[in-house]
Amino acid sequence: MPIETIVPDKTPKTLDAWVKLLDSARLPVPLASYERVKAAIGDSRRSLRDIAEMMQGSPALVLSVIREANHHTSSTLSEPAESLEIALNRLGLARTAELLERLPTLPEGEIPATLRQLQLVSQHASQQANGLFASRLARLWQEIHWGSLLFLSPLWPLALTHPKLLEDWELRVVHKGESAQKVESELFGVRVLSLCKAMAEHWRLPEWVTRGYHLLQDERRLLAQALHIAREQNSLRQQQHLDERPELRRWFNQPANTVLLANGLALAAQVGWTTAHVRRWQLLTSLYLQAPLDDVQQLVHQQAVTSARHHAARDLFHPAQALLWPWHQQRLHPGLIAPPPPSAQALSTWRARCAELLVEPSPFSNAIHLTSQAKDALVACGMQRVMLLMTDKAQSQLRVHQLAGVPAEAAGLVLSIEQNSLLQRLMSKSAQLRLTPENHAQFSALLPASLRALFRSEHVLLRSLSSNGRVIMLLIADQGGKPLADVSVQAFGKTAQCIERALTAFSNRSA
Repeated sequence: MPIETIVPDKTPKTLDAWVKLLDSARLPVPLASYERVKAAIGDSRRSLRDIAEMMQGSPALVLSVIREANHHTSSTLSEPAESLEIALNRLGLARTAELLERLPTLPEGEIPATLRQLQLVSQHASQQANGLFASRLARLWQEIHWGSLLFLSPLWPLALTHPKLLEDWELRVVHKGESAQKVESELFGVRVLSLCKAMAEHWRLPEWVTRGYHLLQDERRLLAQALHIAREQNSLRQQQHLDERPELRRWFNQPANTVLLANGLALAAQVGWTTAHVRRWQLLTSLYLQAPLDDVQQLVHQQAVTSARHHAARDLFHPAQALLWPWHQQRLHPGLIAPPPPSAQALSTWRARCAELLVEPSPFSNAIHLTSQAKDALVACGMQRVMLLMTDKAQSQLRVHQLAGVPAEAAGLVLSIEQNSLLQRLMSKSAQLRLTPENHAQFSALLPASLRALFRSEHVLLRSLSSNGRVIMLLIADQGGKPLADVSVQAFGKTAQCIERALTAFSNRSA
């Protein structure tokens, strides 16, 4: 009996495999930063502090230097470098220059946007930490500054190698409120916090970074107790509660917690300033600083503006932008926004492709030639992920003929029609199914597992096509998981009609 062939998934699913993959990723350094730092290293008038300050423009460069110093210094220096200056001092300028030569460089605009967006969050977190905590804990400013900048660095290589997974995680967990444990198990095979902690330990990042992940994983109950006290509006009552719990007060007031607070604020602000997540981190910061919540909110907004002056980029989102919006407006995840309609040029290309499909007698030399033209027409009308499958002679299986926007390994996909009720219905007569947020739970579960893995979306079009009274093709398409644009949906339907006529003309010519 024919069985469904599942496309192998090359995404790691174990902690060890993820650590190995992310450790091997080489983060690109902006070309302008690279050239400035290289010139500074060759300038004898520059101090290590000057060079360290210059490196801050490239978080990837900071991470590379600290990793190098912590992996290859003498065993007598067992403590990880807590700052970039210490790392530079351990490496020396000659070895730092050698490291610089080995790093990949790209013009800033060519570095993937997902990676630059995440690094922007880290730079925003560092500014929050400096403005809120460093002046109060001046003796520890370096630990605060570099720890807050590097806290999210375990995710930087993930943003480079698997940006779609991070985007899907944000869409489903942050914006749609799905269970983080369920989503992470499905997308990564491991918990994200466990992965971050493992990477921080493997790279021997500053201790305060690892400490923050330990807190989020193993001390969440204490954090919840601190938040419960932080919600008390009366500062005197807050102090009384802390006095009653001296062990909680000692734990919460640790300087290392500043790194986590700053990153919590920066990450939560990516969605909007009035969300429950932002308020939680502001309340905790207010409790830590023993300052009124209104004052803390004002300080946080000021630091966001300062960060934007230094770090904002035209094609990235900075939370300071949202301070100009209506107060309760939040930033929508790109996955919740329908893409713009196809351009006039794309629609012109689409019309030309459809016209070629309608030519009679059929100009196509074989089925691959025809389906290639069909795929191009679907892409031209705005579909970003496309799969065309055709039945075998026995009409018991579907095999992939064309792909666009999905992993190349999917070309080997074979689906058993007999073993799937939804495929049976679609292949019994020409039909169209449009997955929406309203019907997704009902129909997604009926899709073969391999198709669900390839089209992780609540907005998908499936259409079966017939020729001479027999259903022989299945089209699957979406717009990268985003809500479908009406123009593209209409064009998809017209394209399907053109493909159906082309299949019939080709079949009759062959006969």
